[in-house]
Amino acid sequence: MNGQTTYLGHGTAAERWERARLFFDAKEYATAARVLDGLAREVPEQLAPRLLLARAYYHSAQLVRAEGELRAILERWPVEDYAQLMLGRTLERLGRAGEARPYLRMAAAMAGDLPGGDARG
Repeated sequence: MNGQTTYLGHGTAAERWERARLFFDAKEYATAARVLDGLAREVPEQLAPRLLLARAYYHSAQLVRAEGELRAILERWPVEDYAQLMLGRTLERLGRAGEARPYLRMAAAMAGDLPGGDARG
């Protein structure tokens, strides 16, 4: 495991980003998350690694970690509609549908997907 951990964290930020994306695309979500965790901490001002980390957590059923990362993303980028949607879905998977509703509604509103096709503004 130590050799693998060294490999996962080796290289420039760009190389690790590419490595993480390869693992994610190969549906190796837990491995992608291990690469992205360090990268997201290294460049917290960049949204893409953090959002992919949250997705990797979600897809590898690390739902509490996904929730934490998504809440941190929304604290910094409150208008990130995909993070709103993902947090809603994560909360649903955690059995917290009541908590999920506002995030799902916000994501739908941000996407212009209002109930009944009504696009009031």
